Parts: sequence; C-alpha cells; structure tokens
Amino acid sequence: MEWHATDAQSLQVIDREMGDHRFTPSEYEVVRRVVYVSGDFEYATLIRFSEQALQSGAAALAARTTIIVDVPIVQVGIAPSIQATFANPVYCSMDALTRPQKGKTKTAWGIETLAQRYPEGIFVIGESQTALESLVTLIEDGKIRPALVIATPAGFLDMDILKARLQDCMIPHIRIDGRKGNAVLAVAIVNSLIDLAWQAYGNDAKSVG
Repeated sequence: MEWHATDAQSLQVIDREMGDHRFTPSEYEVVRRVVYVSGDFEYATLIRFSEQALQSGAAALAARTTIIVDVPIVQVGIAPSIQATFANPVYCSMDALTRPQKGKTKTAWGIETLAQRYPEGIFVIGESQTALESLVTLIEDGKIRPALVIATPAGFLDMDILKARLQDCMIPHIRIDGRKGNAVLAVAIVNSLIDLAWQAYGNDAKSVG
C-alpha cells in the first residue's frame, strides 16, 4: 500500500489511542490496518490470530500459493498489492464453473469446487457465512488443509459456533470474532500480510522472478 501524509497521521492517532496492547509487532501491523479501514477500535478486541498464522501465510504468499476468495470485492481489493509483489493466482468462488446444487449458495458451492482444486491454498472469506461453513466442513472432514484461512464475515445465526469450529480445526487462521465483520476487513488483512511477507521474502522473490 502506498501511504500518504494523512495516512501516517491517522496511524499515529491509532497508535496513541491503542496504547499498550497484547499483539506482536507483526500482528499489530495487521490490527492497526483493520482499525484504520474501519474506524472502529473494537476490532482490536475481536481479531484473533492462531498460532503461526502470520508465518504460515507469509511463507505461502512467497511460495506463490493460490489465493481463493469468496466475493469479487476481495479479489479487486487485493489485486494491486499481489500483482505488484508475489503475483499469486487469485480465484473468486463466484466465478467458478459449478453445477447447480440445492441447499447451497453459489458462493459456497464455488468455494467447495475451488477448495478441491487447491486444497492447500490461502482462503479469504470476507462476506459469505455459507462459504465459510462449507470451507470449515471440508477442513473438518480432512479433505483440504489450507495454508491460511482469513475469516471476517458478519452474521447473526450461529456465527460464533462456526468461528469456534474454525478455531478447533487447528489450521493457521485469522478471524474476527462476534457478529461484526465485512469484506473490507478481509482486504485490509490480506494487504497487510502481503506487506509483511514482502519485507521478509521480497528480495528472494525478485531474484526468482
């Protein structure tokens, strides 16, 4: 992300208001980006990082692992950063060629189709609760083992249970607990992770490219 003077000033405000916190330096870079795009400090209390989430995600980005997203807004939002760095393939569930299936949304069916093609991919679920449920079920059944899952959907029906299931899967993940969330947060998390990964692996990626 290209930062301007006003962005830096806003981040300084966030740093002052956040004060002491429980996050590692890398986690905090993600958190402050989420707070910045949302204007909501409550997300600092809702975001959760599993063990090795950032390390696994950064390594997967550097390895040019395929990224699967649930909705176009996420694909469009991360495209400039990923194209300027590691150039990972990015596929959207809503563009996947699927057979109609009763009982599943197009997004959920698309995620399931793409997950079977890229079982070790990076999965970004920003908006669709049904897509997250399909993804978690595949993980629980041992059919896929993602390098990283980012989950930020809002929801009122069983969302806490679904996110608890994700936690129990022992897969590297970053999630927003509670009812709140949206696809913009997912974009912010991915873009901040791309920045962190590029700092760690950028020179190696340039030499390979």
